[in-house]
Amino acid sequence: MDLGYSTALLTDHYELTMVRAALHSGVAQRRAVFEVFARRLPPGRRYGVVTGTGRLLDALAAYTFDEAALEYLTSHGVLDEATATWAAGYRFTGNVWGYAEGECFFPGSPILVVEGTFAEAVVLETLVLSILNHDCAIAAAASRMATAAGDRPLIEMGSRRTHEEAAVAAARAAYVAGFATTSNLAAGRRYGLPTAGTAAHAFTLLHDGERNAFAAQLAALGPDTTLLVDTYDVPRAVRTAVDLAGPALGAVRIDSGDLGAVAREVREQLDSLGAPGTRIVVTGDLDEYGIAALAAAPVNGYGVGTSLVTGSGAPTASLVYKLVARADSAAPGSPLRPVAKRSVGKPSRGGRKAALRRRNSHGTATAEVVTLGEPAPAPNDRVLLRPLVRNGEIVGREPLAAARDRHAAALRELPPTARQLSAGDPAVPTEFLGRP
Repeated sequence: MDLGYSTALLTDHYELTMVRAALHSGVAQRRAVFEVFARRLPPGRRYGVVTGTGRLLDALAAYTFDEAALEYLTSHGVLDEATATWAAGYRFTGNVWGYAEGECFFPGSPILVVEGTFAEAVVLETLVLSILNHDCAIAAAASRMATAAGDRPLIEMGSRRTHEEAAVAAARAAYVAGFATTSNLAAGRRYGLPTAGTAAHAFTLLHDGERNAFAAQLAALGPDTTLLVDTYDVPRAVRTAVDLAGPALGAVRIDSGDLGAVAREVREQLDSLGAPGTRIVVTGDLDEYGIAALAAAPVNGYGVGTSLVTGSGAPTASLVYKLVARADSAAPGSPLRPVAKRSVGKPSRGGRKAALRRRNSHGTATAEVVTLGEPAPAPNDRVLLRPLVRNGEIVGREPLAAARDRHAAALRELPPTARQLSAGDPAVPTEFLGRP
């Protein structure tokens, strides 16, 4: 997707500070490897979900310093003449490998590996992390909600609870993780997501009575529409809805009260009125725990907003972008050597990594194996890193439906504990093989 604008200023100042100093000292062209990983999952989470890869590739393709960006950076003293010359010719020419979008990950999983010169790779840190930290966090929450919902469809409806562009990205991430539709029309147009929407209480309040409001909506949208029945009195609204639409009424929506109790009462009423096929959709500050609590209720679908777009208490995936290997000179063929930080509480593991999902004979994952160098997979193992960018050319684009299908498959191969909502350790342990 052509973004139509430069993403080069979606960069922290300190990244260009490092490039400027590295050009001055002569090390900017040394080959380097950066990796993206999480030291730990958010508290209580059993797995993470890789999402945002497609958005990242689009952003990488648009990462060029245009005339306006260069003028701003030079006029504000961010770039000197030598760094401005470097930036004017910037095009990423390196290689990127990553876990495929929709894949699950665990602590230490090298979900993205970026190799290039130090200068061309270090400036991507903020762009990479801002996209992946947001989208992976949303997808992890969405996956838990989809698991709790089972076969009942979920609509993403959180646009009014977050930044306007974050809302579009959240809708995309939620769809990858199992949501059926979104209310966000920009996401529908940009990514081809199916969209859906009902009506707000304002529509009912605008009309001279609930009957007039329902009649207007049915006249415009047909009997398969969804009528919001909790503006005033739920039983009266349900009677009015069926009286106007008949047994073909598509659905009613409940947005307040004890959703389980009200849903049971509404189901009994709909059946008694001869509308057993009318669905019940519930909304109202739902999260994965609220959805799970409604598993036994006669509910046909859920709408989720605030909890989804805020990651249900974990708004970031806590991913980091760390240098793990670098050459000793800029000479072609100079070998890479491992490097690692030893900061207290924030250590890293040196050396370029690879990863595979170890599975038993039943296809159930038993470990996340992270190795130095190329892995040696056993017959049931699955290699996780795949090429996304080769010598500057993007090669990893794929339809969003592929990521959605992949997540469903990746979740199925995890042990049953992965689908528990209670706090616990990662569903599979991470094993590190080899020493840097």
